[in-house]
Amino acid sequence: MEYLVLSVLASSLIFVIFKLYTKYRIQTLYAIIVNYFVACSVGIYFYTGSVEFSKVIEQPWFFGTILLGVLFIVVFNLMAATSQKVGVSAASVATKMSLAIPVVFGMWMYGERLGLFEILGILLALVAVYLATMRKKNVVNHRYLLLLPVAVFLGSGIIDTSIKYAQQVSVPEEEFPLFSAVVFGSAASCGILFILLKSFRDGLKINSKNIIGGICLGVPNFFSIYFLMKALDSETLNSASIFTINNVAIVMLSTLLGIFLFKERISGKNWIGIGLAIVSIVLVALGNSIQKMMFG
Repeated sequence: MEYLVLSVLASSLIFVIFKLYTKYRIQTLYAIIVNYFVACSVGIYFYTGSVEFSKVIEQPWFFGTILLGVLFIVVFNLMAATSQKVGVSAASVATKMSLAIPVVFGMWMYGERLGLFEILGILLALVAVYLATMRKKNVVNHRYLLLLPVAVFLGSGIIDTSIKYAQQVSVPEEEFPLFSAVVFGSAASCGILFILLKSFRDGLKINSKNIIGGICLGVPNFFSIYFLMKALDSETLNSASIFTINNVAIVMLSTLLGIFLFKERISGKNWIGIGLAIVSIVLVALGNSIQKMMFG
């Protein structure tokens, strides 16, 4: 459970850093790419074995990390487009509601069974995420733009599902840091190709603020993935419970941080969402215990 808490804290810190990007006028795209290089370096630093490229590419999970790295960049750009053209709340809801994908995958692939209270908690979590992230509605001029949040939903869900699959099938615990490092390294390489292509039209806009912003983001970004993989290795909670608690807790803590650190104003529906988030976490985490107490 402690790894799950640490993953939530690291992910929520990412939210704070993104908010500071706006304050200090840091260009998100460039900082994100720097962040991937930093996250890769942190992973290599914490890996206790020797890092030899010839051996890394022979690992059974190597090809998967390349695909994940590409997916990281694609989903990031989809999230940015959704935020700009549909609304920030739509991007946030689509990202966090994607927890439904790894939950369903875990039940189908690994035969995970959920109790009555766990199912109730997961359904409540989806409602909580929606209410906690609701903001003023944006008018969408073209219906095809509604495909953007759908793409974010699918992409985010596939990333979480892939991380669980890798942790379950091909990555031993001692290789978690190396696996994470290679994923981030792949994302960094894709990002470099992306900005090089973009530079032909807009030119390069790298500056010291973007680099510092990327460094600050890279460390918690690495640990958000690393601690999530450690949490998924838990023998007490199944992956459905872990993804639900992780995503809902991030939404809840990020919203509260926004209130206390950035004086954000939230509506009554947002507060109801936070309350439901707490209830859903309790139901998912303690569902089996509650069921035994009530029904024996």
